[in-house]
Amino acid sequence: MEEKVKIMPCLDMQEGRVVKGVHFVDIRDAGDPVLCAKAYCEAGADELALLDITATVEKRGTMLDVVKKVAEAATVPFTVGGGIKDVASAKEVLDAGADKISTSSAAFRNPGVIREMVQQFGREKVTVAIDVDRNQSLPSGYEVYIDGGRSATGKDALEWAKEVEGYGVGCILPTSKATDGARTGFDLALIRQIAAAVSVPVVASGGAGTMEHFYDAARAGASILLAASVFHFGLIRIPELKEYLLQRGVYVS
Repeated sequence: MEEKVKIMPCLDMQEGRVVKGVHFVDIRDAGDPVLCAKAYCEAGADELALLDITATVEKRGTMLDVVKKVAEAATVPFTVGGGIKDVASAKEVLDAGADKISTSSAAFRNPGVIREMVQQFGREKVTVAIDVDRNQSLPSGYEVYIDGGRSATGKDALEWAKEVEGYGVGCILPTSKATDGARTGFDLALIRQIAAAVSVPVVASGGAGTMEHFYDAARAGASILLAASVFHFGLIRIPELKEYLLQRGVYVS
């Protein structure tokens, strides 16, 4: 496997604090976002993700003050998502210091906004996040959910991922509700299907519990390996993870 993978700690934000849930619920506090960002940069993270997990449901924009503080502290590229619904809100987040934006619910409701963002900012700055849950009645076995995983859409996840790529995005970030926060491993079937169907980088998200889970996700086709709780609570340390992956033939940035 010659393609390099990147390690991306994810800071899920709620009310200005880093939090972590299981299956998108049972939220617990995990610290201050600026301190977390600094620590991860020092530990060797390749990128960071900052997701304002209740912005869409609360019908508000991303917390720009937090974005600015994290931008000042971070020494690696970071992606911000949550409450980004149009070009104007995306611009605010990028102007606040984010390197990339991620959109999910708004993109699903108005797919044209994806193309607008790509045209305005360039494909490398636009990620579309796709929250899914298992649904055997759909061709891929996965259904798209929006509103922070609260609302089923009836849309097949693989079909949506292909459409998203067609709008020109630079990255797709699928998260499986079935594995999120459970530390039982990423949803490999989901990663394999999407990675095989699109040519842009795919982020593995939701379910990391051991270093082997990261290896499995890379083998399944993920280019970026995202995790939250195992990093936040010190269960896995980034330098050791990178060494483990290298020893197993997975090249890391």
